[in-house]
Amino acid sequence: MQRGTEHLGCIGVLMGGVSSEREISLKSGRAVSEALIRQGQDVVPLDITDSDETKIEALIRKSRLDVAFIALHGRFGEDGTIQAILDKAQVPYTGSGPKASNLALNKAAAQDLFEKNGIRTPPHVILTGKNLSQLEDKIARAGSFPLVVKPACEGSSIGISIVPGNQELKAALEVAWRYGETVLIEKYIAGRELTVGIIGTGALPVVEICPKGKFFDFEAKYTAGKTEYIVPAEIPQTIDAEVRKAALKAHRLLGCEDFSRVDFMLDAQGRHYILEVNTIPGFTATSLLPKAAQQAGLGFDQLCLTIVQLAYGKKKEHKYSALRH
Repeated sequence: MQRGTEHLGCIGVLMGGVSSEREISLKSGRAVSEALIRQGQDVVPLDITDSDETKIEALIRKSRLDVAFIALHGRFGEDGTIQAILDKAQVPYTGSGPKASNLALNKAAAQDLFEKNGIRTPPHVILTGKNLSQLEDKIARAGSFPLVVKPACEGSSIGISIVPGNQELKAALEVAWRYGETVLIEKYIAGRELTVGIIGTGALPVVEICPKGKFFDFEAKYTAGKTEYIVPAEIPQTIDAEVRKAALKAHRLLGCEDFSRVDFMLDAQGRHYILEVNTIPGFTATSLLPKAAQQAGLGFDQLCLTIVQLAYGKKKEHKYSALRH
């Protein structure tokens, strides 16, 4: 154990899962496990391969965990399901509770919440089910082409298409429908992609994402060399402050805890638009939250330990039951 590092008991790192983001989750989980071991902690890697909640609860209880680091991405990991299981097992865990997790993953509901509370969002509409009878009217409300079509409840840019015109729309909807019948259709905001990491109650330096392809898709996110990252983002100080303030506001509106990552587009007029809040952002070598933390002086190993300490603090301060809802 490194000198001065508090021993936090048995830390279970939950990874894998049954969502479309399983392989990325495994990468995140392994990286986190190795980081915590380097910090002298006792780590139990738990590869979740089933969606049976009773079996998972039994596995968690059998593992006798003092705290859980959730590295599960997408459905089951970010939708509040695993959080509710851990609550039932009375195991404190990293990140947000069930309600905030579910709300953040539901992009359509989150966008409506942001809009009502003064955070600028791209013009958007929600398409529920595969009924196309009112599609033209809905598209008109989202704005003119190009549009962005995305599943309402997926992460890692899975199922997302940029649609230049009406001819490509049906194919984009078919892709999004593979991941659920609720689809978000947004006006495409041309400009610079920014992201802000949140740790505790503070915002990390803004990161600019410069994909070498058309946009920051799944391949660009997780393939080394496919994207350039500028940390801190080279933007005016006033815009930097505005984006970080909006990120913290979105984090709090959703009821997020411990950490998150908030994504934005910045248009040519300097206006920022929130895209989404990620309650369990990636923890791989190319991931954005670790890059921002590094710029702030918090290395990857210490970042992982800090996040566990935030979760463990809820147990030590007897806030665990009250915080989860």
